[in-house]
Order: sequence, then structure tokens, then C-alpha cells
Amino acid sequence: MAYQQRLKVDDLEQMIKADTYSHRTSLPNNFFKAIPDKTLALRTLQMFKDSYLLDYINVEDIDVSDPIDVDENVIESQIVMNIKNFIMTFGKSFTYKGHQVHYDKFGHDHWIDLLFLNRELQSLVVVELKKGQFKPSYLGQLAAYLRILDDDERLPGENPSVGIILCKKADKAYVDYVLQDYLKPMGVATYQHMQNRLRELLPPEEEMKRLISEN
Repeated sequence: MAYQQRLKVDDLEQMIKADTYSHRTSLPNNFFKAIPDKTLALRTLQMFKDSYLLDYINVEDIDVSDPIDVDENVIESQIVMNIKNFIMTFGKSFTYKGHQVHYDKFGHDHWIDLLFLNRELQSLVVVELKKGQFKPSYLGQLAAYLRILDDDERLPGENPSVGIILCKKADKAYVDYVLQDYLKPMGVATYQHMQNRLRELLPPEEEMKRLISEN
């Protein structure tokens, strides 16, 4: 009996680990192509999830009548206000360096939404926020930021900078396809805030009305 109980516990632990690994390795990315050190590439992949619940961002608490009006600036300001929670969402190895970090290159202004240092990877990490569907043009913008960071900010001994696009929706197969020709390590993750998550958990509107009328 004790053996059977132990077996069930072991099986459960393995399932949890397998699910965690799957969730951590389903991020669309080009890490294994862009990072020559395959061990580092794997560690980088395991550092990020494919989707994040920003449950401390509640659209009801923001003065916006329609969730579609919630743009990148609103999400960014909420993240900055809750930066400790955001770091915990990503992982304890992240150190916050700033938001809307400005770089001037050849007279052109560049503004990085969120900049971190990951101590485990020894890499600068850019997080670019996008309110809607993934667009290929986001990768070009992110690649430029990573080039500037590697040239102007990265210290000797640090690994190449890593970029994550955090958008509302993304077709993983399409993202993997368009990532193939980029040489900077990048991935694309999605996010949800509180109101969207509640909508998923609640029954459809008609079902809600039926349940209320029955009670």
C-alpha cells in the first residue's frame, strides 16, 4: 500500500515536471539558431513561458471603458507599478533596469519598453509590449534593440542580449516560421490580464442569463 501511494506521488511529481517543461519549452523562439552554446540556448528557453497571466492588472481598475482601448502604455504603466509582481511572474533571476530606456543611434531614437538583467543567463533581456496580434514587423524592431544593447550596453563576459515580444495573441507556427532568418535570440509570448482571464472562466453571456433567471 505504501509502495502504491509512493508510486502515485512519484507519478504526480513527474507529471508536474513534464507539464512545467512543456509549458516552458513551447515558446516560439530562435534560441538554438541564434545562441551557439546549446546549453545556454536550452537554459534560455527554459527561462521563459509561452504565456503569462498578469493577474495584478485589472482593467476594471483602469479608467478605460472598453478593454480594446487598453494599449501598450496602459499595460506598461501597470507593470511598472507592479514591477515586483512582474519579475516574480517571469522568475527570480530577473533584475529590473528600467522602462522606456532611451538609446540614440545615428540620430535615431530608440525606446525599450522594459529592460532587465537575468543573472542566471548573464544576459540583458528586452521585453516589448504589444496590445494586439503578433506582427512580423515587431521582430525587426526588437532585433534593432538587441543590436544596440550588444554594442553599447553589454559588459565583457555577458552573453548576448535576449528579446521577448509580449503580445495579446500569436500564431505559434507562424511566429516560428518568420523567426527563422533572424540572428538575434528572440521569442514571442502572449499575456492575459484579469478581465480576459475572468471572461474565459465564466460561462457565455446567454448561459449566465439563464442561470440567473433560474435562481
